[in-house]
Amino acid sequence: MTTATDAAHILDATGDERPDTGTFVRAAMEWHFGEETGSPFWLDRAKRLDFDPREDVRTLEDLALFPNVAAELRHVRVEDLIPRGYGTRPDVAGVFESGGTTGAPKRVVLLRDRLERALATSDAELDAHGFPRGANWLGIVPGGPHLVGEFFRRQATSHGRHGFAVDLDPRWVKRLIARGAHEEADAYVEHLLDQAAHVLRTQDIGVLTVTPPLLERLARRDDLVALVNEKVRAIRWGGTQLDPDSRFLYRTEVFPGTVLVGNYGSTMMLGTAGERPGLAPDEPCVFDAAGPEVTFSVVDPDTLSPVEYGRRGQIVVHHVSKSFLLPNNLERDLATRVAAPEGTAGDSVADLAPVKVFEQETVIEGVY
Repeated sequence: MTTATDAAHILDATGDERPDTGTFVRAAMEWHFGEETGSPFWLDRAKRLDFDPREDVRTLEDLALFPNVAAELRHVRVEDLIPRGYGTRPDVAGVFESGGTTGAPKRVVLLRDRLERALATSDAELDAHGFPRGANWLGIVPGGPHLVGEFFRRQATSHGRHGFAVDLDPRWVKRLIARGAHEEADAYVEHLLDQAAHVLRTQDIGVLTVTPPLLERLARRDDLVALVNEKVRAIRWGGTQLDPDSRFLYRTEVFPGTVLVGNYGSTMMLGTAGERPGLAPDEPCVFDAAGPEVTFSVVDPDTLSPVEYGRRGQIVVHHVSKSFLLPNNLERDLATRVAAPEGTAGDSVADLAPVKVFEQETVIEGVY
């Protein structure tokens, strides 16, 4: 029988010591549903499950047994989300919220060990794409309660040198769009770009992190395009979809000498999936999950059964790590199901697009 110590060792393993996915999942079930190590939230929730996670969840596919509890994270005390196995003074890197696109925001707790593992994985992905090490970064990204701002700040120093940020409030933009105040939304976007322009003019910026809607608006301004082509060596985009035609145009004509790489993530994911290296400009943008902590399934939204490879469906995200458990979370994104790289778990995803309605709310992407 796997003990709490054994489970912790398996979940903490890195490099060549990383276990197979089944062993990892079983260790996570022991950890999160053990009385001494599990979180109050999951120990209480287990009483209302019609299965025993420690007995019945043996594989990645078995995670589909869990109900989707993401909506409950709007109201749960954050203290109840922290596994008891971390002791009385867990090293919490921060409490973060979802974007609030479909109602009140959901909250998660990010522990230091999870943050460091996610950063190490993402740094390696950027290396695979040829992102420069030691460059200054500029990010037009949400700050405040949004996890992406914390990831940007940390990665700007773990992979780069100094981080310069322009704060973006996605909730305000969505509110403006929802009430038809498009001129105000446009003015806010120009306000963001003016701030970015000042940084680009006065600082040595080598990496730009930006959302596709802001990149599209940036590309309309000849002064900013010239600055980016003069200084920036790599652009990472994420937060909303980037259509294939725009991606091809940016890579081949607008920013031809700059590495352009996508990044797919969400607060509920507590991590990101990087663009697959080596894709040609005219190939679909494929995202590979950083398993076994984060894995994807692409399912029929009505039956929740997996779709065939090459077909479109809705993304289900499983987060299974030592610090957090959120399996079977139906995200608000549609994608084409793609086979994951050999030796990795779950699905890869391509051609992302938001659903029109999610959790009985109309989805407004805005600028993030």
